[in-house]
Amino acid sequence: MNLFDETCFECSKLITTKYSTSFSSGIKAFDKRFRYPVYAIYGFVRYADEIVDTFYDHDQRRLIDEFKYETFNAIDRGISTNPVLQSFQQVVNKYQIEKELIEAFLTSMKMDLDKTAYDDNGYKTYIYGSAEVVGLMCLRIFCENDATLYQQLVPKAKSLGSAFQKINFLRDIKSDYEDRGRTYFPEVDFKNFTEADKHLIETDIKKDFDDALQGIKLLPKGSRLGVYVAYIYYLQLFKKIKATTALTIMQKRIRVSDTQKLSLYFKARLHQRFNII
Repeated sequence: MNLFDETCFECSKLITTKYSTSFSSGIKAFDKRFRYPVYAIYGFVRYADEIVDTFYDHDQRRLIDEFKYETFNAIDRGISTNPVLQSFQQVVNKYQIEKELIEAFLTSMKMDLDKTAYDDNGYKTYIYGSAEVVGLMCLRIFCENDATLYQQLVPKAKSLGSAFQKINFLRDIKSDYEDRGRTYFPEVDFKNFTEADKHLIETDIKKDFDDALQGIKLLPKGSRLGVYVAYIYYLQLFKKIKATTALTIMQKRIRVSDTQKLSLYFKARLHQRFNII
């Protein structure tokens, strides 16, 4: 079983590195004992997201329902022949990740098959399920079953997940709106996306960022740097988005270059060395 389990975790690692240079770089900054579990979380959420965002020539509703069934079956049985679910179920069972978090995540994924616009309640529900719960799953890992620390950091982890997701929404407005017909921000007319609209969204994101940073500073040492790396990557992306006009945001995807990411990674390490985090 050791060879099988290691191979499954390596599959989740490969998925992470193929899909996200930002998160894979952040994971490398974790203490070694946290890396495989976080790869497992990312591999799981990435594949679920692929079902609703990519497999348009197939019955996506049936696929996501089957994926959900297979996920909970793997958790309950403690085994799966699907390498992504095998690594994920091990992490869920070892770190006592609540099924409610997984249920909320899969519900948000399924919302992408039905909804193209959101009111305020739907927007909050979607962000909770698609991003905040992912942060809480990772927090379970970092706290290593320390229930007191976990409860203390829950609001901060939710704020970080929320900030990341809202930045993703801003970054991906063009593809979400034009290619998928989705508009996540409530009461925003993307046929006339104004600087005032953009500023309101950015003000909301800044609140999440400020709150999240306080939580990062309280994380256990073995996980703090990795989360901080992801934080400053997204903070840099946020700065670039803020410096970009609303019109340009609607026309192209803003990104942080690999060179900038490398520079930010070393900046994060310096911050750690001098106890800034």
